[in-house]
Amino acid sequence: MLDFKELDAFVWAVKLGSFRKAAARLHITQPSVSERISRLESTVGELLLERSARPIQPTMRGREFFLHAERMLAQRDEALKLFDSEEDFSAPLRLGTIETIAHSWFPRFMQRLTERYPKLIIELTVDYSPALNERLTGNELDILLAMNGYLPPEQIDQETLSPYEMGMFVSPRHAQRLSERPHAWCTTLPFISFGKLARPYEELVSYLAAQGVAQPRIHSVSTLMTIVRLTTEGLGIGALPVATVLDEWRRGELYRLALPAPLPAMHYDVIWRSANHPRFCRGVGRLAQECAREYATEKHNEITNTCFTGRWVTPNAASSTPVQHLHPYE
Repeated sequence: MLDFKELDAFVWAVKLGSFRKAAARLHITQPSVSERISRLESTVGELLLERSARPIQPTMRGREFFLHAERMLAQRDEALKLFDSEEDFSAPLRLGTIETIAHSWFPRFMQRLTERYPKLIIELTVDYSPALNERLTGNELDILLAMNGYLPPEQIDQETLSPYEMGMFVSPRHAQRLSERPHAWCTTLPFISFGKLARPYEELVSYLAAQGVAQPRIHSVSTLMTIVRLTTEGLGIGALPVATVLDEWRRGELYRLALPAPLPAMHYDVIWRSANHPRFCRGVGRLAQECAREYATEKHNEITNTCFTGRWVTPNAASSTPVQHLHPYE
């Protein structure tokens, strides 16, 4: 089998015409150069150098082999350049994300990612966190923007992303109805949440249990935008990331419930297998962190600086004007 060290010794001996000069170029001893070339000649079964000539000359077969050896070494050097610069990464990146991220800061992330790595091609999968983690385990995906906790921690690396505040929303036609039934807000309408395999569904069930609802009616829906649509159409109380429905809330298409306790926030990470190009993956992870942080700050500022008077429902206050509750954001 050919060895790159043997090819290096042979090529530099031919170029410089001397074992001594080749040894100096490769920072090894002259006997080491001679030994490597002898092993190479033993492998190919023919003499490649005319040692009696000064300077050393390749044999006829050696001249022919020299051209191939140079090309092999050049290809080796070109391949190793991949590890010198992350910006030159050009293999398809199999990226998985959950829908909440896809509908928030992901387009900004994609733009910056492709600007930083101009040769990169993205293969995108949008799915639930459990399904994405399973595909990462099966080496079908390279990097996830998803909920963690499904894979053994010793197998992965990760970067934490900014969390999403969660809220409960209803259509305007249900606002009066909910406010006029004190203490019955959580049993008046069904809830609409993500699918049963998603962690937000489990957290909603636990939250409602803490509010005394042991067997809540929950419509499980596979996509975020469908939850939004069903909620605006009045089919139930939507448990939604606040930032993703800020426009609907501002326009009065959705009203937000003032809850007795906040819903658990949605926490996500950038996740990749530890063995996967760690410098590149961590660079992608930190770029995702930056985009998520900017998005969270922008949405917080929008909420803080927007007057939502008339956009809140206070279900446990017996009032004939239910939606005039003021919130600290206002």
